[in-house]
Amino acid sequence: IVTECRTLGIRHLTLYTFSQENWGRPKDEVSLLFQLLVSFLGEELPSMERNGISLRVFGELDALTLPARTALSHAMNRTAKCSDMIVNLALNYSGREEILRAARLLMQQGVKPEAVTEEAFRSCLYSAGQPDPDLIIRTSGEQRISNYLTFQSAYSELYFTSTYWPDFTPEALHRALVEYAGRNRRFGLTQEQIQ
Repeated sequence: IVTECRTLGIRHLTLYTFSQENWGRPKDEVSLLFQLLVSFLGEELPSMERNGISLRVFGELDALTLPARTALSHAMNRTAKCSDMIVNLALNYSGREEILRAARLLMQQGVKPEAVTEEAFRSCLYSAGQPDPDLIIRTSGEQRISNYLTFQSAYSELYFTSTYWPDFTPEALHRALVEYAGRNRRFGLTQEQIQ
């Protein structure tokens, strides 16, 4: 999917990899997920560098396993100067917690209430400097955003599919993009105003 997005010219892709709520899953499953992450990073890092893909993380990394933190830090450092595409992994991530974190950062910076603007708030989010998602694809038949990019998704288009993530192919991505292309995004305006 990352390769296909890069081919299509999609410059920002965020994958919801592991939520804060996922810590409640069986320990063996959690351990396997982080082993897969470390393995994936080891295998894909050379390709990411060759293709100009910068890796970033949304979430609190301190709680992750040492091998995961080490692999992520290494991959982010090696791809920091890549500029063709940004792939964000939402790891140990919570949209609500991100909002609270941003509010705390503004308070720590001593920002006065009247200076708390949308721009100031955005600068404290994990996604600072990146655009809001145009499209959020939710796999596995669920019909919710599951605490994902809660602030950033205010005007995102949502696409739901019963396909599970491991089976979500480039063809499935193209189906989602075709449906998205047929939507009329007005951002609060009337159709007459847009025309």
